[in-house]
Amino acid sequence: MAERTTKPIVAVVGRPNVGKSTLFNALAGENISIVKDTPGITRDRIYADVSWLDKAFTLVDTGGIEPDSKDVILSQMRDQAQIAIDTADVILFLVDVRQGLVDADAKVADMLRRSRKPVVLVVNKVDSFDKLMPDVYEFYNLGIGDPHPISAVNRLGLGDMLEEVVSHFPETAAEEAEDERPRIAIVGKPNVGKSSLINKLLGENRLIVSDIAGTTRDAVDTKISYNGREYIFIDTAGLRRKSKVKEDLERYMIIRTVSAVERADVVVLVIDATEGVTEQDAKIAGIAHDRGKAVIIAVNKWDAVEKDDKTIYRVTEKVRNTLSYMPYAEILFVSAVTGQRLSKLFETIDMVSENHAMRVATGVLNEIMAEAVVLQQPPSDKGKRLKLYYITQVSVKPPTFVIFVNDKELMHFSYTRYIENQIRETFGFRGTPLRFIIRERNEKER
Repeated sequence: MAERTTKPIVAVVGRPNVGKSTLFNALAGENISIVKDTPGITRDRIYADVSWLDKAFTLVDTGGIEPDSKDVILSQMRDQAQIAIDTADVILFLVDVRQGLVDADAKVADMLRRSRKPVVLVVNKVDSFDKLMPDVYEFYNLGIGDPHPISAVNRLGLGDMLEEVVSHFPETAAEEAEDERPRIAIVGKPNVGKSSLINKLLGENRLIVSDIAGTTRDAVDTKISYNGREYIFIDTAGLRRKSKVKEDLERYMIIRTVSAVERADVVVLVIDATEGVTEQDAKIAGIAHDRGKAVIIAVNKWDAVEKDDKTIYRVTEKVRNTLSYMPYAEILFVSAVTGQRLSKLFETIDMVSENHAMRVATGVLNEIMAEAVVLQQPPSDKGKRLKLYYITQVSVKPPTFVIFVNDKELMHFSYTRYIENQIRETFGFRGTPLRFIIRERNEKER
């Protein structure tokens, strides 16, 4: 069984113009979460993957603020703080040394302090530590600990700040890793029937339900037993926020989804059969794809659809086209109301989680690759032909392979996909994405 690693979530809270996006860029480098190989997904920068020394975490931006008036800023900052408190392991509170200590900062600091979540206070735009330190000390008045001076633009002080951030990461990763039960996140837009699906799974099997308080977050994990096997369902439907702004709600939903998906092995994306697959569904599916999780698409409310003998094909085709970047995803037609095919859901979860953790022997992989190369000659450019030397699987969840070649530039995306298809033809790997890392080796090294 592979070690399960749950990346901690660090949420950034701060007023307008304190430099949140500059900090994002500085920490995430340029490879922000816009995924090049994922057609059809454009994403505003809600989250970015950051790794520092040996620690990896997900940095989440809790939202933009419309600078109208002081009151609006304060109420929107409170919303941000609430999102951060609900979803993050560590809260990064960003303030601006030039604007100094502002009333809204103090009020939000009160909220953060009461939440008992670890907060790291970061003072940005400190371009000269010598000159500006007296102004930094003013932020001690917020009462949430030491202010950490940085300059996001000049990348000063980021190491000390990150050291402070990672010192608060929970130790639960090890305990969660020993927990062999599959973890399933039920995700989807509001009102597609996520809660009724979980309730139906609970009710139908007449089980003993115990709500395990979420280990590090306030999410409630639900234990469900089926056919003598236990599953942990991570619910993202629980929090109903009275959000004034639709955009806010969408951002909130995406942050919650990121935090649930991060902790899951298998993601069940629930879509509404009566309205078909939407752009918002694609956005949520993209999160699971980026994170390399096993995916099942549950088309819910199937009982409410007028059907003829072609309906299933039409809907399947529409889902496949919209989510063209994840042809591996399993599709199930279910109904939370009637309980239709819910037993099939558990079988499918078992299958995809097995595939997600599957290892393939190196010898077999190299046979498949050698055969693939004979069937379809590798591309060449300016007289130089791509050579594939060796392939080996380096990790699971998702299954990840390294291919050694003579020239990385020649290994086009389409040829990698061809090799992937050959591997899938032999082993199936249904429901799970596969990752490929291309490494160069010259003739001499061999």
